Amino acid sequence: MDARDPELKKEFAATIQARKDLGEEYESALIDSFLEKMDRRIDSQVERQVRRELAESQTAFARAGRRVGPESHGRGGSRFGARYGFGAFSLIMAIPLSAIAADKADLAGLLVAWIGIVAVNAAHSLGWLFHERSAAPRRGKDPDAWED
Repeated sequence: MDARDPELKKEFAATIQARKDLGEEYESALIDSFLEKMDRRIDSQVERQVRRELAESQTAFARAGRRVGPESHGRGGSRFGARYGFGAFSLIMAIPLSAIAADKADLAGLLVAWIGIVAVNAAHSLGWLFHERSAAPRRGKDPDAWED
């Protein structure tokens, strides 16, 4: 909305002329009417701007969702850290867990602790495997094809 908008100038001029014709007793009604028109114009401008920015952000989000480079093939990149970082963390945590389990429940406790550690790592690995297979159709690949 530009200050030099001809339609806005016409509305304002008409409001001033109506005030001159009708007198001061209608001044507040005329001002309220003009302000209502201004509110509608401002609302429509804001709505247009919000729609435009929303469309731009959705477009940017959609473009950012497309993975390009080594990460799109399931190798390297940030996935390496997520996959092997979890394994390294679980092995580090296995040391105190093993000590506590062996101290409290001897060999049976140690076996239960290590079965749990192996199970958690296996579940994590299978989660990545199933995630890779479910993402394959979106990348235009055959979901039963294992090689990239």
